[in-house]
Amino acid sequence: MSTSSDHRARHLVLVLGDQLDAGSAAFDGFDRELDVVWMAEVTEEAEHVWTTKPHIAIFLSSMRHFRDQLEVDGFRIDYRELGDGPVGPDDRDTLAAQLCRAVRAWRPERLIVVQPGEWRVQESLREAADQVDVPLEIRADRHFLCPLQVFEEHAAGRKRLLMEHFYHEMRRRTGILMDDEGPVGGKWNYDDQNRGSFGREGPGDIPAPVRFQPDDVTRQVLDLVADRFHGHPGSLEHFDWPVSSEQAQEALADFVKHRLPNFGDYQDAMWTGEPYLYHSRLSAALNLKLLDPREALEAAEQAYLEDHAPLNAVEGFIRQILGWREYVRGIYWRHMPEYAERNALDVHAPLPAFYWTAETDMACLRHCIQQTLDHGYAHHIQRLMVTGLFALLLGVAPQEIHAWYLAVYVDAVEWVELPNTLGMSQFADGGLMATKPYCASGNYIQRMSNYCGNCRYQPSERVGEEACPFTTLYWDFLMRHEERLGENPRMGLQLYNLRRIDQAERRAIHRQAARLREQMASG
Repeated sequence: MSTSSDHRARHLVLVLGDQLDAGSAAFDGFDRELDVVWMAEVTEEAEHVWTTKPHIAIFLSSMRHFRDQLEVDGFRIDYRELGDGPVGPDDRDTLAAQLCRAVRAWRPERLIVVQPGEWRVQESLREAADQVDVPLEIRADRHFLCPLQVFEEHAAGRKRLLMEHFYHEMRRRTGILMDDEGPVGGKWNYDDQNRGSFGREGPGDIPAPVRFQPDDVTRQVLDLVADRFHGHPGSLEHFDWPVSSEQAQEALADFVKHRLPNFGDYQDAMWTGEPYLYHSRLSAALNLKLLDPREALEAAEQAYLEDHAPLNAVEGFIRQILGWREYVRGIYWRHMPEYAERNALDVHAPLPAFYWTAETDMACLRHCIQQTLDHGYAHHIQRLMVTGLFALLLGVAPQEIHAWYLAVYVDAVEWVELPNTLGMSQFADGGLMATKPYCASGNYIQRMSNYCGNCRYQPSERVGEEACPFTTLYWDFLMRHEERLGENPRMGLQLYNLRRIDQAERRAIHRQAARLREQMASG
């Protein structure tokens, strides 16, 4: 803990692990003589879901680097490292308990925080403030380009909140990739040019992303995590993430220079042994607020203006940040807390145990999960169309797969992870976000990757010993939800193909799917 000898504060400014932004609204009006920054590492944030080691490590290392920079800049800091001093009542090491301790020590007139990225955290801070009878001021997070009130105005009166409509509005609001009143190039969206696969020859040589060797601060964190959370899943062997704003800037420049030009063509492709391909590795830096999204958007747009990167690549990258990222945040805060409990398909299967071990004979899942455990990373198609797709087809309870995603990825903060999981991946919100379930057979994975070439299962087979579980479960999924999905016009072709399957094969598919679910439930 770092404190001043004058143990009193006018304002205690709370900085959470995903708010590492020196330009944050939390610092507006900060007086370095009167105010104190409060930060705390607590076991609650690593254990409310079974958080993996890389996820814990990137938060702790980034927090400590941010603390060190604030101290250099002359801020008074109250920083609690894991293991420092007493924990809360009943030995509960929670954010709320540590905040109460700090309030008793500093006796502030007011607590100030930027809106947290998780409903649970926001409510716990409110309860703690009430407990110690100190006002809590929650400020808007200007890291984002769409204030929540603006999203509310966009959403008002709409039966369906489609991301594409919101994205058009954000382009107009910001002027990014705009030509007067219309989109640059004449189209808003180049998604149809973002679906290339590598073919049999593979991706060839791809420039490796810049990697950051752990410094003394990060090495101390890695040792701490390995010791204190030794029973948690995941590996620290490959930890090389940016953990400071300077490193985040370097990672952005590296992506724009070396991989953005090919990002558009191959952003949906997958390949064995290539965890990053042409992706940016910037999502964690953005979500921890080490990198301002405006800087990423400006760098990408400039690459297009300078003819360094084609429009389909630049627009695809900008759509992820300006469109999707802002959109899911609006969905989260508009519908929480009830959103987290949605289960529109009424499914309740447990998450298979191999999601924590990668011990499965399905090559695509084994590869994507092992990559996730090793690096804390998988790109959006690996999440949506491999790990997420299997959970959807199997009928896993949405809250179980949500807890897994929140636990395993270094970029996972609930405001972004929960809508992506429940809404986009699992269709658990009944179509609030997605116009149809993202369901597909093993043929999709075969088309977009080389995973199936080394797998014992055949994506084209629906039943039998060689039938791909994805394919069996896909047809069973359509049968189980046929009546519900029949009301969705975008499911017409898939349901037409289902109706071509005779009753004998339908029964065989159903029996094989039931056996698969039993096997998954038993581990």
